[in-house]
Amino acid sequence: MSMAVASLRFLARRQHRLRLAAPLAVPGARAAFLSDVAEDAQLAAPPPPGRKVLESFREEFEIGGRLIAFETGKIARFANGSVVISMDDTHVLSTVAASKSSDPVRDFLPLTVDYQEKQYAQGVIPTTYMRREGAPKERELLCGRIIDRPIRPLFPRGFYHEVQITTNVISSDGKQDPDVMAANASSAALMLSDIPWNGPIGVIRVGRIDGNFVLNPTVDELGLSDLNLIYACSRDKTLMIDVQAREITERDLQAGMKLAHSEAVKYIDPQIRLAKRAGKEKREYKLSMISDGSYEKIRTLSEAPIEEVFTDKTYGKFERGEALEKITQSVKLKLEDECDEESLKFLSKAVDTVRKQVIRKRIIKEGLRLDGRQLDEVRPLYCESSTYPILHGSALFSRGDTQVLCTVTLGAPGDAQRLDSIVGPPSKRFMLHYSFPPFSINEVAKRGGLNRREVGHGTLAEKALLAVLPPEGDFPYTVRINSEVMASDGSTSMASVCGGSMALMDAGIPVREHVAGVSVGLVSEVDPMTGDISTYRILTDILGLEDHLGDMDFKIAGTRKGITAIQLDIKPAGIPLDIVCESLEPARKARNQILDRMDQEISSARAINDGSAPRLATLSFSSDSLRKLLFHRKKIEQETGARVSVSDGTVTIVAKTQAVMDKALEKVEFLVGREIEVGKTYKGIVSSIKEYGAFVDFNGGQQGLLHISELSHEPVSKVSDIVTVGQVLSLTCIGQDVRGNIKLSLKATLPHPPKKKSAIIIRSAVDCDAQDDANGPAKKRSKVASSKVAKSSPRVYKQAKEQQEVRTVAAKKASSTSSVKKNKKVKADDSGSNGLDNIPELDISNTLKSSVLKNFRSGSMKLGDVVTAKVYQIRAYGLVLELSDGVRGMHKFVESSRKNFEIGEELLVKCASFNAKGVPVFSLLD
Repeated sequence: MSMAVASLRFLARRQHRLRLAAPLAVPGARAAFLSDVAEDAQLAAPPPPGRKVLESFREEFEIGGRLIAFETGKIARFANGSVVISMDDTHVLSTVAASKSSDPVRDFLPLTVDYQEKQYAQGVIPTTYMRREGAPKERELLCGRIIDRPIRPLFPRGFYHEVQITTNVISSDGKQDPDVMAANASSAALMLSDIPWNGPIGVIRVGRIDGNFVLNPTVDELGLSDLNLIYACSRDKTLMIDVQAREITERDLQAGMKLAHSEAVKYIDPQIRLAKRAGKEKREYKLSMISDGSYEKIRTLSEAPIEEVFTDKTYGKFERGEALEKITQSVKLKLEDECDEESLKFLSKAVDTVRKQVIRKRIIKEGLRLDGRQLDEVRPLYCESSTYPILHGSALFSRGDTQVLCTVTLGAPGDAQRLDSIVGPPSKRFMLHYSFPPFSINEVAKRGGLNRREVGHGTLAEKALLAVLPPEGDFPYTVRINSEVMASDGSTSMASVCGGSMALMDAGIPVREHVAGVSVGLVSEVDPMTGDISTYRILTDILGLEDHLGDMDFKIAGTRKGITAIQLDIKPAGIPLDIVCESLEPARKARNQILDRMDQEISSARAINDGSAPRLATLSFSSDSLRKLLFHRKKIEQETGARVSVSDGTVTIVAKTQAVMDKALEKVEFLVGREIEVGKTYKGIVSSIKEYGAFVDFNGGQQGLLHISELSHEPVSKVSDIVTVGQVLSLTCIGQDVRGNIKLSLKATLPHPPKKKSAIIIRSAVDCDAQDDANGPAKKRSKVASSKVAKSSPRVYKQAKEQQEVRTVAAKKASSTSSVKKNKKVKADDSGSNGLDNIPELDISNTLKSSVLKNFRSGSMKLGDVVTAKVYQIRAYGLVLELSDGVRGMHKFVESSRKNFEIGEELLVKCASFNAKGVPVFSLLD
């Protein structure tokens, strides 16, 4: 039975296999089978994805005529809080996140603010090698500080969880600066998160154009404004102020801050409404707070010795710090003996709180400061300019123990810093770099990259000095100030302002007047019932410890006319605006005292050419000349040591000394050339010499002709006697010929030869009458006739002979009567001589020479006339002679005559004949 069942099962399985394989043997059966499978798969396909709905919330409001909106829920949904703020076409995203636990040892709030401006926001690809953004730029660090400063004081005491705020500019139209928008968006993001925070805040920018305040001005409007005020506040208190101004008065600034407060609070209500609609419930965080019992124990052990230290005026900064540290260590030993672990954990924070209460109590109750000064007294000052004369500019400024060395370096316009910001100018020509080395506070630390504190302090001092710099058109240099903190005991940024102002004047920069800065502090007592300030004291020129233990660090810089920069940082959750305005007056008085001391050291800018200040020259060239300059620029820089930069068709040359500048200008002129001007002097090289002159290459490849007549004031027989091929000459352009060839002159650059001194004999009327009587009337008439004929008729030998006889008789008469003349007068030439006391007897040669010197005119020359001539050229068969009025004649050599002559030699000659062209031919008179 079992065998039968088994066989039936085997047959059934075999038939099943055959049924499955049979259809596959039929042609086309496989395709039909697969199509059936595909139809089944289509019937089992998953449904299409549903449409996701992003629930977003939006609050719109208007300030200063501009529509502003907060929006959340659309992007960055996983962040603890995220908000996008928009104004026109500028959108900024701000997100916030916090760690779930805190470090039990930490006693401060680790708040990090990262502000980012990526180039996609303005539709630009970065120009870096990797084509992506790198480390944070200075502007990003400064915008992060704008966000951090008003937000930090509003976190609750004891909240030490790590918090990170990240702000990204999503899009920018270039009209609005995103920094203020980012601060408001960060406030809204904190309101939406579950992080404990006592906000919200409002931040606004105020400008002033033509005396009228402008709310949320555009970037273009800020260029016309004399005020750039960023103001942050809660509903009734001030949290942060940042000002850059052009000497605005304290009264106008107060009006601007009051307007800013009334408008900034308009940001608060939309944030509250948005938090109610989309915000999270605040979560319970563990606060690191010391118990009252532990604090009282530490206070009892440390308060009395701390008071002794603070009442001793002989302590310096480091001596006081060492004494306080010993007190902390003694308290620590006592707590360790008692095994009080809880008190040991908060020992450092508790001792610091005791110090703060002791100092504040002495200042408020007794009006006594740590160093014994009055509340409005400035520390002793030390000013020194030109500390290191080899530098372009330098100054040393000390206020108390705070000391800053400022140096100025001048550069070309091309040295300006290039800015990759999405708003604002592309570059800046004035920079102040602040450096705070560890040795300034006697500490050991590593020096890293950009430091937020150093960047912030340097920018504050830079804004303070920018208001007094001359316009770029009047002073095209790029200016860099380095502020090196040598010792720090409070307000090094304001010391940088004072030192930088003196260094600018020492460098010869024509600043209008000095700028000084001072820091004002605040110590207050708060009513525990209302939370309002009940009593307060304003401190002028605060120490580092007073800054640390006080409520406010109010840095104010300016001139005697007004304020140029302000930075307000506070520690409590806001200060009334009235107290802030009240602090302006003591700051003004202290600032004027510092300005008086600075004026005593240096009150006006030195000459720019004194010392080692670089020389700067700006030239303009055509497009062709610029191409030549770019080709030769490296050669010019290597051979001269100057720096050559080309920008917008303008060439700027910067040289360390005037000698280097002259050499660079000469090289540029020679290689590139400039527009030819008649009367200008150029450098050239003799390229070839011809019989009639020399060809000279000059002015960047141009060629001119130096004719033989322009080589010297004296006659030249051969060109090669004066110049040679390859010789460098200074030549003057004297014009162009009809063909456009440039005519050059060497003698125009040479001094004229001095005139030869000669004595002129002035005869009296008696002598003239005696000569006329001796000549007789017939000869007199013939003389007059001959002069008339000479102008209109050919020369007659007979008349010339008669003229010669007249001259001979006159000479003899003068010689015979010279010893008996009594009324004879002698006149000196232009050299200032007093004349001739004794006139020697005249022989025949002297008589002939004197006759030539009296009113000789070549047009009246006749045969037999005796004249003086100079040798102009020496030729193979004779001489070319030049007469006194420039007319030239010739003398032919004969076998027995003299042949050794020199160019310029004076000869006594006689007119022997005239050639066919009327040129006189002379014979020599030995």
